[in-house]
Amino acid sequence: MLHRNQIETKGEPDAFSGNCPVRELLDRIADKWTTLIIGILGRAEGAVRFGELRRSVTGISQKMLTQTLRDLERDGIVTRTLYPEIPPRVEYSLTPLGRTLDEPLSALARWAERHMPEVRSAQVDFDRR
Repeated sequence: MLHRNQIETKGEPDAFSGNCPVRELLDRIADKWTTLIIGILGRAEGAVRFGELRRSVTGISQKMLTQTLRDLERDGIVTRTLYPEIPPRVEYSLTPLGRTLDEPLSALARWAERHMPEVRSAQVDFDRR
C-alpha cells in the first residue's frame, strides 16, 4: 500500500508533498483575507480603491490589507494601478488569472453560507459531548 507521500505524480506538482510550491499558493488562496478581497474585487464593476477595500473587509488592518494585496499582485492575481495625483490614488482589480480564481472561491463562500446552520449544529453537538 502506498502512503500519500509515495504517490507518483509523473513530474507534476504534488500538493501533498511537503516541498511542493503549490502548498504556498494554496496557503495564500485559503487565507480568509485573500478570499474576501478576491470576492470584493470579483463583484466590483471596475477597479476598487484601497480605502474602499479597507472599508469592505471588516476587521482587516491596513498592514494586513497592504501585505495581502502585495502578495496577490506578486502572484499575478491582482493588478495595482497608481495614479500620480495629490494625494496619490491607488486602485486594484483582478487580473484575468484572478478572475479564474473568483468563481471557485465564490462557490466556496456560497457553500459556507448555505451550510453554516448545519456546521453550527454540529459544533453545538460536539461541544455537548
